Amino acid sequence: MNILIEIIGWIGMVSIVVAYYLVSHKEIRGSSRMYQLMNLFGAIFIGVNVYYNRVWSSFALQCVWAVIAIFSLVKSKKN
Repeated sequence: MNILIEIIGWIGMVSIVVAYYLVSHKEIRGSSRMYQLMNLFGAIFIGVNVYYNRVWSSFALQCVWAVIAIFSLVKSKKN
């Protein structure tokens, strides 16, 4: 189980870093659904890892990160 949780955390980290890279290099926009989805899934995956490892401050950060992504996705659907 520990290895699976670590892999999930690493996938989340890669998702967020790739999203940031793509925005920084103007490959996608920060308001795009792709960017927000990458952030959402990254936050969820990292959140699973830090929850499992009881790193509560990082878990709180991932919850906030996910909520921001969800609000952005909902807002983009309305436009």
